[in-house]
Amino acid sequence: MIRNQWYAILESNEVKQKKPIGVTRMGEKLVAWRDSAGKVTVMADKCPHRGVALSIGEIRTDCVQCPFHGFEFDTSGACTLVPANGKNAQPPKALKVQNYATQEANGLIYIWWGEQRESYPALPFFESIDEKFVYSTVRDHWATHYSRAIENQLDVVHLPFVHRTTIGAGNKTLVHGPLVRVKSHYPQDNLLELWVSNEVDTGQTPLKPSQLPEPTRRPFLQFRYPNVWHNWISDTVRVMVAFAPIDDENTLMYLRYYHTIKTPILRQITGAIGKIANLVIERQDKRVVITQQPKRADLDIGEVLIQGDGPIITYRKVRRALIEGKETEK
Repeated sequence: MIRNQWYAILESNEVKQKKPIGVTRMGEKLVAWRDSAGKVTVMADKCPHRGVALSIGEIRTDCVQCPFHGFEFDTSGACTLVPANGKNAQPPKALKVQNYATQEANGLIYIWWGEQRESYPALPFFESIDEKFVYSTVRDHWATHYSRAIENQLDVVHLPFVHRTTIGAGNKTLVHGPLVRVKSHYPQDNLLELWVSNEVDTGQTPLKPSQLPEPTRRPFLQFRYPNVWHNWISDTVRVMVAFAPIDDENTLMYLRYYHTIKTPILRQITGAIGKIANLVIERQDKRVVITQQPKRADLDIGEVLIQGDGPIITYRKVRRALIEGKETEK
């Protein structure tokens, strides 16, 4: 995982007001819960007393209560009550649960995966998806590292083969470029943008990225590190994915279909159609990607890449630089 980044790990509606939820993210057991004001807290799902999962406990007076011995922990992770010692006793300071800086926006819950600090950068999302959009979500588990799932959404070579009956119809197997740009403000706000130019192969030679004209239109695909992706289908239709890392071999996909229709019945119909379409296309990808070895993508893993894999190469280079704490090229 890339350290010192905001990761989208849950959707807002998964965390209810009166009940904690346990999830595995970033290879760790976590518990998410809301206080009386509705603010979300995410912390380690382990009571420091005897190791019980806090996620099977209850919420009491803005604290999560361990179900084993009733110890209570506030939003900072500090223990506020040890019932066996009496309500007036000061709990030992060692009774502390690791908590994570947490923010909620865009219908997503983010945690800061890294060192705590006084101020944090902006959350990764896409400015062009604003309040005029509504969305429906498909959630699906993929048995692969989140980097492989992300790369699949940057792969323009696979379209006419994996998706020959859907978005890859037309047999456009020849790939010009593709053209990739990275907007980098190290160490945050690394945005990868991609322009696609695939054609039917009639014997022509694919153009190199350097031979393509500078784009005058919006990018077709955008990816913002560490784990959100955006397909700009039209001004009124978008697809967005948050790739929530479960562990090194599993990812939970939050696949959203955005549109601008807000009339109730039409909104429901459009959302349902979008969900079905997204699921069909996503399942075409899934059956292939989960077979890739190794599970985690990186530089120098023995793959022989081609020109059309330019977006994947760029993704890996930036990801590696961020892991190593190096500034990426702008």
